[in-house]
Amino acid sequence: MDKRIDGKAFAEGLRARVASIAADFEGRAGRQAGLAVVLVGEDPASQVYVRNKGKQTLACGMASFEHKLPAETPEADLLALVEQLNVDPAVDGILVQLPLPAHVNESKVIAAINPDKDVDGFHVVNAGRLATGLPGFVPCTPLGCVMLLKDRFGSLAGLDAVVIGRSNIVGKPMAQLLIAESCTVTVAHSRTRDLPEVVRRADIVVAAVGRPEMVKGDWLKPGATVIDVGINRVPAGEGKTRLVGDVDFASAAPVAGAITPVPGGVGPMTIAVLLRNTIVAAHRNAGIALDESGL
Repeated sequence: MDKRIDGKAFAEGLRARVASIAADFEGRAGRQAGLAVVLVGEDPASQVYVRNKGKQTLACGMASFEHKLPAETPEADLLALVEQLNVDPAVDGILVQLPLPAHVNESKVIAAINPDKDVDGFHVVNAGRLATGLPGFVPCTPLGCVMLLKDRFGSLAGLDAVVIGRSNIVGKPMAQLLIAESCTVTVAHSRTRDLPEVVRRADIVVAAVGRPEMVKGDWLKPGATVIDVGINRVPAGEGKTRLVGDVDFASAAPVAGAITPVPGGVGPMTIAVLLRNTIVAAHRNAGIALDESGL
């Protein structure tokens, strides 16, 4: 079995399933499922993400609504736009691209989104639903990670998992998802004592700490499965840069039983899962039953 976990190929398959379901939804609902993306300011990375999200939304047969606002947009105007999207029957999912300019309170904006249209899964109501095992929306990156793990293992029950990182976007929801799969979960972070020893116990290692190549091969139990969420741009000489993860791939790959590369591992899953969440939201909003097991 190839050690590399091909997130790009899995994401392509997921988008194909979403496109098929989206076509069926359009026939039954008499409209396309719709995703609204709000971008405030000119952040170059955010602009690329929003452009890719729009392209892939359209490619899956769903409607894409892009709202690009200047960086100096008042917080009140952004909140008014969110409220407008909350009540728009053509919009099933709302995503406000982060980070927002410094004068805007991100928590307040996220809290203003209707939880049933919160396809990013960041609303406190959806965080609570995840923690208590109720249906809701889960942040796209950790849900994509679990999909890759289940594709590899089938059942994750009983496996020992270490999540390095405790962010609301990846670390915490990742831990909740693994608990729901009956893993034994440790959440480690910068204050963890003897982090390498903690990681060495794990059958599954999820690195989401934002430090380039921090996790070394000698930190791993032989045969462990490694999910690298990190996307870090580092110097590559001659004024160029390259992308690396939070795991030192060169030393980790020979030890691991399976590992996601960077790029081409977790990254492609994020937008694919966003589209998956949007088509699920569309069915729920329209009151149309959907078997989510294939998603």
